[in-house]
Amino acid sequence: MNPGLSPNPITDLNALFTFPFMVNALEAGTIVAVLAAVVGWYMVLRRQSFAGHTLAVMAFPGAAGAALIGLPTTLGYYLACGGAALLMRGARGSIRGGYGTETATIATVQAVGLAAGFLFLSLNNEVLGGTETLLFGTFLGVSRGQVLALLIIALASLVLIAGAARPLLLETIDPEAARARGLPVKVLDTGFLLLLAAAVAATTQITGALLVFALLVAPAAAAQQLTMRPGISLVLSVVFALITVWLGLGIAYFSIYPVGFYVTSIAFGVYLLARLARRR
Repeated sequence: MNPGLSPNPITDLNALFTFPFMVNALEAGTIVAVLAAVVGWYMVLRRQSFAGHTLAVMAFPGAAGAALIGLPTTLGYYLACGGAALLMRGARGSIRGGYGTETATIATVQAVGLAAGFLFLSLNNEVLGGTETLLFGTFLGVSRGQVLALLIIALASLVLIAGAARPLLLETIDPEAARARGLPVKVLDTGFLLLLAAAVAATTQITGALLVFALLVAPAAAAQQLTMRPGISLVLSVVFALITVWLGLGIAYFSIYPVGFYVTSIAFGVYLLARLARRR
């Protein structure tokens, strides 16, 4: 049973920090918000949103398959997303048909992943605790160990992005210029897809497999609507993501609906406000 709102907002705010599961959820949400905002900012700038969406879908069969064979679902997230990232990068490097062929390859990976996920669920649906939790997220099952694991993965990913920030930005904006300067374009491209896969797998544990895309794309897209100056835009992306996650978790605590629904709705509202602000 979900607690109801009281007339005193301070009391409601204190209630969010009463139970350990909610503290874990807020800490995990903060971690994934920062990671998703930074990686998502590059993803939007690189116009790889469709690839990001496919990786989000692949988290579904990854968790379902891991549960089927008795492995932790979290491990399934990372293995499936990482494998899909390498598969898409390999297809991108080998094709000669242009963007349309690349898009078709990514779409095929997505379709196969969805089919496999539903097959795994049909074979062993009681292990996952319900399809709704896997697809749309929950904050009830976030453990202290998961928070620490998320923190390690996020810190490692952010350190890698910080170290390759300038080459990655140049390769994103002008790949030919980056190649002419001797930068390892293929390594940067593959590395970013793997970082994107890690961000997707981490964020899925809060938002669910189908709604992770909203946290990856909406804050970054909203920030880039307001400014294209890299530093300011990245900071805005992080701020928008934190607002989205904190509000989403807070509202979900007092509600009967999944946290992913609120995260997605708030993320869309942030993007819509940014679009309106840009027009004005």
